[in-house]
Amino acid sequence: MVDQEYPLALVTGAARRLGRAFAGALAQQGYAILLHYHTSLDEAKQTAKELRSFGIPIHLFKADLTVPGQIQDLFRFIDTLPYALRILVNSAASMPHGDVHRLTVEEWDSALDLNLRAPFLLSQAAAERMPPGSLIVNLTDAGAAKVWTGYPAYSVSKAGLEALTRLLARAYAPNIRINAIAPGLVLPGETLLTGQWERLIERLPQKRPAGVEQVVMALNFLIRNEAVTGQTLVVDGGYTLI
Repeated sequence: MVDQEYPLALVTGAARRLGRAFAGALAQQGYAILLHYHTSLDEAKQTAKELRSFGIPIHLFKADLTVPGQIQDLFRFIDTLPYALRILVNSAASMPHGDVHRLTVEEWDSALDLNLRAPFLLSQAAAERMPPGSLIVNLTDAGAAKVWTGYPAYSVSKAGLEALTRLLARAYAPNIRINAIAPGLVLPGETLLTGQWERLIERLPQKRPAGVEQVVMALNFLIRNEAVTGQTLVVDGGYTLI
Protein backbone atom coordinates (compact mmCIF):
# COMPACT_ATOMS: atom_id res chain seq x y z
CA MET A 1 0.00 0.00 0.00
CA VAL A 2 1.32 3.43 -0.97
CA ASP A 3 1.72 5.94 1.85
CA GLN A 4 -0.09 9.00 0.52
CA GLU A 5 1.35 11.28 3.20
CA TYR A 6 4.94 11.16 1.97
CA PRO A 7 6.02 11.36 -1.66
CA LEU A 8 9.51 9.92 -2.14
CA ALA A 9 12.57 11.78 -3.42
CA LEU A 10 15.72 9.90 -4.41
CA VAL A 11 18.88 12.03 -4.27
CA THR A 12 22.12 10.45 -5.43
CA GLY A 13 25.36 11.57 -3.84
CA ALA A 14 23.28 13.00 -1.02
CA ALA A 15 25.75 12.60 1.83
CA ARG A 16 27.67 15.76 1.12
CA ARG A 17 28.06 18.99 -0.83
CA LEU A 18 25.18 19.94 -3.16
CA GLY A 19 23.50 16.55 -2.94
CA ARG A 20 23.15 17.04 0.79
CA ALA A 21 21.64 20.49 0.27
CA PHE A 22 19.11 19.13 -2.23
CA ALA A 23 18.09 16.38 0.17
CA GLY A 24 17.65 18.92 2.95
CA ALA A 25 15.46 21.18 0.82
CA LEU A 26 13.23 18.25 -0.18
CA ALA A 27 12.97 17.02 3.40
CA GLN A 28 11.79 20.46 4.49
CA GLN A 29 9.06 20.24 1.86
CA GLY A 30 7.77 16.97 3.30
CA TYR A 31 9.34 14.42 0.98
CA ALA A 32 10.49 11.09 2.32
CA ILE A 33 14.16 10.90 1.35
CA LEU A 34 16.11 8.01 -0.07
CA LEU A 35 19.64 9.18 0.60
CA HIS A 36 22.09 7.47 -1.73
CA TYR A 37 25.78 7.36 -0.92
CA HIS A 38 28.78 5.31 -2.02
CA THR A 39 31.85 5.74 0.19
CA SER A 40 30.79 8.58 2.53
CA LEU A 41 29.10 6.47 5.20
CA ASP A 42 29.84 8.72 8.18
CA GLU A 43 28.65 11.82 6.34
CA ALA A 44 25.56 9.97 5.13
CA LYS A 45 24.66 8.99 8.70
CA GLN A 46 25.15 12.56 9.90
CA THR A 47 23.05 13.95 7.06
CA ALA A 48 20.29 11.43 7.79
CA LYS A 49 20.34 12.36 11.47
CA GLU A 50 19.91 16.04 10.64
CA LEU A 51 17.13 15.42 8.12
CA ARG A 52 15.13 13.25 10.53
CA SER A 53 14.70 16.37 12.67
CA PHE A 54 12.10 17.46 10.09
CA GLY A 55 9.94 14.52 11.12
CA ILE A 56 10.00 12.73 7.76
CA PRO A 57 11.20 9.22 6.83
CA ILE A 58 14.85 8.95 5.80
CA HIS A 59 16.31 5.84 4.20
CA LEU A 60 19.96 5.27 3.33
CA PHE A 61 21.24 3.12 0.51
CA LYS A 62 24.84 2.42 -0.46
CA ALA A 63 25.55 1.80 -4.15
CA ASP A 64 28.34 2.15 -6.66
CA LEU A 65 26.41 3.75 -9.51
CA THR A 66 29.08 2.80 -12.04
CA VAL A 67 27.85 -0.79 -11.63
CA PRO A 68 24.45 -1.28 -13.36
CA GLY A 69 23.57 -4.20 -11.09
CA GLN A 70 23.83 -1.97 -8.03
CA ILE A 71 21.47 0.54 -9.64
CA GLN A 72 19.03 -2.35 -10.06
CA ASP A 73 19.49 -3.20 -6.37
CA LEU A 74 18.70 0.40 -5.48
CA PHE A 75 15.38 0.24 -7.31
CA ARG A 76 14.54 -3.15 -5.87
CA PHE A 77 14.90 -1.46 -2.49
CA ILE A 78 12.66 1.40 -3.64
CA ASP A 79 10.02 -1.17 -4.57
CA THR A 80 9.90 -2.27 -0.92
CA LEU A 81 9.13 1.24 0.33
CA PRO A 82 5.53 2.40 0.85
CA TYR A 83 5.98 5.69 -1.03
CA ALA A 84 5.42 6.83 -4.59
CA LEU A 85 8.66 8.01 -6.21
CA ARG A 86 8.02 11.58 -7.31
CA ILE A 87 11.47 13.18 -7.60
CA LEU A 88 14.89 11.94 -8.71
CA VAL A 89 17.90 14.24 -8.36
CA ASN A 90 20.97 12.90 -10.16
CA SER A 91 23.64 14.65 -8.13
CA ALA A 92 26.39 12.02 -7.76
CA ALA A 93 29.42 12.77 -9.93
CA SER A 94 33.18 12.72 -10.06
CA MET A 95 35.53 15.36 -11.46
CA PRO A 96 38.85 13.65 -12.12
CA HIS A 97 41.75 15.73 -13.33
CA GLY A 98 43.46 14.33 -16.40
CA ASP A 99 45.72 15.04 -19.33
CA VAL A 100 43.88 14.49 -22.61
CA HIS A 101 47.12 13.19 -24.17
CA ARG A 102 47.58 10.46 -21.58
CA LEU A 103 44.07 9.75 -20.27
CA THR A 104 43.52 6.02 -19.89
CA VAL A 105 40.47 4.06 -20.95
CA GLU A 106 39.80 3.25 -17.28
CA GLU A 107 39.87 6.93 -16.28
CA TRP A 108 37.60 7.89 -19.17
CA ASP A 109 35.11 5.11 -18.48
CA SER A 110 35.03 5.76 -14.74
CA ALA A 111 33.93 9.38 -15.20
CA LEU A 112 31.41 8.72 -17.97
CA ASP A 113 29.95 5.68 -16.22
CA LEU A 114 29.11 7.76 -13.14
CA ASN A 115 28.40 11.16 -14.66
CA LEU A 116 26.46 10.14 -17.76
CA ARG A 117 25.52 6.46 -17.92
CA ALA A 118 24.30 6.30 -14.32
CA PRO A 119 21.85 9.23 -14.70
CA PHE A 120 20.47 7.54 -17.82
CA LEU A 121 19.96 4.19 -16.07
CA LEU A 122 18.57 5.86 -12.95
CA SER A 123 16.16 7.98 -14.98
CA GLN A 124 15.05 4.97 -17.01
CA ALA A 125 14.31 2.92 -13.88
CA ALA A 126 12.70 5.86 -12.08
CA ALA A 127 10.40 6.66 -14.99
CA GLU A 128 9.01 3.12 -14.89
CA ARG A 129 7.83 3.78 -11.34
CA MET A 130 6.92 7.46 -11.28
CA PRO A 131 3.31 8.63 -11.44
CA PRO A 132 2.34 11.45 -13.82
CA GLY A 133 3.55 14.85 -12.66
CA SER A 134 6.90 13.59 -11.41
CA LEU A 135 10.25 15.30 -11.92
CA ILE A 136 13.83 14.27 -12.70
CA VAL A 137 16.63 16.80 -12.24
CA ASN A 138 20.18 16.26 -13.49
CA LEU A 139 23.10 18.18 -12.02
CA THR A 140 25.30 19.36 -14.88
CA ASP A 141 27.86 22.19 -14.85
CA ALA A 142 28.01 25.75 -16.13
CA GLY A 143 31.36 24.80 -17.64
CA ALA A 144 29.87 22.05 -19.81
CA ALA A 145 30.19 24.21 -22.92
CA LYS A 146 33.75 25.30 -22.13
CA VAL A 147 36.94 23.53 -23.14
CA TRP A 148 38.53 22.31 -19.92
CA THR A 149 41.56 20.41 -21.19
CA GLY A 150 42.47 19.44 -17.64
CA TYR A 151 39.14 17.70 -17.10
CA PRO A 152 38.35 16.04 -20.44
CA ALA A 153 36.14 13.17 -19.26
CA TYR A 154 34.22 15.40 -16.84
CA SER A 155 33.60 18.09 -19.47
CA VAL A 156 32.35 15.60 -22.05
CA SER A 157 30.16 13.80 -19.51
CA LYS A 158 28.45 17.00 -18.39
CA ALA A 159 27.88 18.20 -21.94
CA GLY A 160 26.40 14.80 -22.69
CA LEU A 161 24.18 15.02 -19.63
CA GLU A 162 22.65 18.25 -20.90
CA ALA A 163 21.89 16.56 -24.22
CA LEU A 164 20.47 13.56 -22.36
CA THR A 165 18.23 15.88 -20.35
CA ARG A 166 16.61 17.21 -23.52
CA LEU A 167 16.27 13.75 -25.02
CA LEU A 168 14.62 12.28 -21.92
CA ALA A 169 12.33 15.28 -21.53
CA ARG A 170 10.90 14.66 -24.97
CA ALA A 171 10.75 10.89 -24.55
CA TYR A 172 8.91 10.96 -21.22
CA ALA A 173 6.56 13.87 -21.87
CA PRO A 174 3.86 14.57 -20.89
CA ASN A 175 3.95 12.45 -17.72
CA ILE A 176 7.42 13.25 -16.40
CA ARG A 177 9.43 16.45 -16.62
CA ILE A 178 13.22 16.26 -16.92
CA ASN A 179 15.40 19.32 -16.37
CA ALA A 180 18.97 20.13 -15.37
CA ILE A 181 20.66 22.56 -13.02
CA ALA A 182 24.09 23.83 -14.05
CA PRO A 183 25.94 25.40 -11.11
CA GLY A 184 29.01 27.50 -11.63
CA LEU A 185 31.51 28.17 -8.86
CA VAL A 186 29.65 27.21 -5.68
CA LEU A 187 31.92 25.10 -3.47
CA PRO A 188 35.70 24.90 -3.77
CA GLY A 189 36.96 21.72 -5.36
CA GLU A 190 38.83 19.46 -2.98
CA THR A 191 41.93 19.37 -5.22
CA LEU A 192 42.30 23.12 -5.80
CA LEU A 193 45.65 24.66 -4.97
CA THR A 194 45.94 27.46 -2.43
CA GLY A 195 44.64 30.72 -3.89
CA GLN A 196 43.19 29.09 -6.99
CA TRP A 197 39.59 29.40 -5.78
CA GLU A 198 40.04 33.11 -5.03
CA ARG A 199 41.50 33.72 -8.49
CA LEU A 200 38.56 31.95 -10.12
CA ILE A 201 36.05 34.02 -8.12
CA GLU A 202 37.80 37.25 -9.09
CA ARG A 203 37.14 36.47 -12.76
CA LEU A 204 33.37 36.27 -12.26
CA PRO A 205 31.31 39.29 -13.32
CA GLN A 206 29.61 39.28 -9.90
CA LYS A 207 32.91 38.72 -8.05
CA ARG A 208 31.29 36.15 -5.79
CA PRO A 209 30.35 32.49 -6.04
CA ALA A 210 26.78 31.31 -6.28
CA GLY A 211 25.57 30.25 -2.84
CA VAL A 212 24.40 26.73 -2.11
CA GLU A 213 21.02 28.16 -1.17
CA GLN A 214 20.76 29.80 -4.61
CA VAL A 215 21.35 26.47 -6.34
CA VAL A 216 18.69 24.93 -4.10
CA MET A 217 16.32 27.71 -5.15
CA ALA A 218 16.72 26.46 -8.71
CA LEU A 219 15.49 23.02 -7.63
CA ASN A 220 12.53 24.57 -5.84
CA PHE A 221 11.68 26.55 -8.99
CA LEU A 222 11.74 23.42 -11.13
CA ILE A 223 9.48 21.60 -8.69
CA ARG A 224 6.90 24.37 -8.73
CA ASN A 225 6.91 25.45 -12.37
CA GLU A 226 5.21 22.67 -14.30
CA ALA A 227 5.70 24.45 -17.64
CA VAL A 228 9.46 23.89 -17.62
CA THR A 229 10.91 20.72 -19.13
CA GLY A 230 13.99 19.88 -21.17
CA GLN A 231 15.80 22.94 -19.88
CA THR A 232 19.12 23.57 -18.17
CA LEU A 233 18.87 26.24 -15.49
CA VAL A 234 22.26 27.94 -15.10
CA VAL A 235 23.18 29.29 -11.66
CA ASP A 236 26.72 30.54 -12.12
CA GLY A 237 27.22 34.19 -11.12
CA GLY A 238 27.96 34.99 -14.76
CA TYR A 239 30.63 32.31 -15.27
CA THR A 240 29.36 31.48 -18.76
CA LEU A 241 29.96 35.13 -19.75
CA ILE A 242 33.73 34.92 -19.38
